[in-house]
Amino acid sequence: MVCYLVILTKNLLVPKQVYFFAALLWTGIIAFFCLVQLNNVPLKEVSNLDKLVHVFFHFVLIVLCFLFFQKYTNAVNSVKCIITSFLFSVLFGIGIEIAQELFTTTRHADVYDVLANIFGAILGVAVIILFDLKTKIR
Repeated sequence: MVCYLVILTKNLLVPKQVYFFAALLWTGIIAFFCLVQLNNVPLKEVSNLDKLVHVFFHFVLIVLCFLFFQKYTNAVNSVKCIITSFLFSVLFGIGIEIAQELFTTTRHADVYDVLANIFGAILGVAVIILFDLKTKIR
């Protein structure tokens, strides 16, 4: 499904500002949900739900950042866009964990959250590469 969303958004003549604001909005959503107190969430009993959310957050972040960087640079070679998106996602995830430890009293830094962020970023990169290969074959 995500591949089809990438196809649709990639083929539209969307100004690069749309991708920028989508990536910026998603970054803000991640920051909000990672820094606020979430003790009253009813799904707290689901095992490792927190890690799945981190994977999802960074998967989507990679796709949005990739689309922005590709549109912004008009890149024919998407390797630089993938690397830039990946580095942004990983550094942003580490920064959020540091902010949780330093600036909140209800949240704490977790190495496993960083690993989940990296896994989500790798998953996003894999989908982008597979999609890119699939479109070049056609």
